[in-house]
Amino acid sequence: MPPEADTKFRILFAIYPGMTHLDFTGPHQFLSRLPGSETIVASPAGGNVEADGLTFGNTVRIADVRSCDLICVPGGTNATKVALDLEFIREIRRLAQGARYVTSVCTGSLILGAAGLLKGRRAACHWAYAELLPIFGAIHDPARVARDGNVITGGGVTAGIDFALTVLAEIGGETLAQTVQLGLEYAPALPFDSGRPDLAPPHVRARYETLRQAWLPERRADAERAALILATAPA
Repeated sequence: MPPEADTKFRILFAIYPGMTHLDFTGPHQFLSRLPGSETIVASPAGGNVEADGLTFGNTVRIADVRSCDLICVPGGTNATKVALDLEFIREIRRLAQGARYVTSVCTGSLILGAAGLLKGRRAACHWAYAELLPIFGAIHDPARVARDGNVITGGGVTAGIDFALTVLAEIGGETLAQTVQLGLEYAPALPFDSGRPDLAPPHVRARYETLRQAWLPERRADAERAALILATAPA
């Protein structure tokens, strides 16, 4: 890498097979427009990463990434399984320890938790998984974007865009963030108002809750295993 590249603000997206790709592509679209920045996309093994029917190619092996200024971990329905990938979690922890900003979108905060990065910290998460955050010693913040020190986390999926704008304003100023927002025409005018449990009609909430209760026990068991691994790992 040329010496001058070291002066750039390095943004790292740590992705993995099975992620929810909007958790990644939404923030990537915004954050990659930060002037003077370099955006790196890394994964456990490098190469191609499949997610929700799409394939993201030529990712870097995360163990080969020396450092970053900001690390962002997207979520996915398999986030608690990823939390059990000890090598990936170890690399997340290593890179986060040297980063200025430690961030996530959706259930990516559970992966940060499994890396021991959220103990005593407030963090956002997809509402359907939020009850798993305390397993890692984190405090759920229901805000769409939550900040606790250098940890900035976004809520479920689409909150990743709000998260990215918040980060852009933090690093480059509000004028930059608003200019990028205008350029990407981010001006939501929702056709429905069912994006949160407290807003969704009862029959919609009941339908989703039935689905949620079918997979929640397995996700909780995964999270508890990951927390146990973290608690018994050598300091």
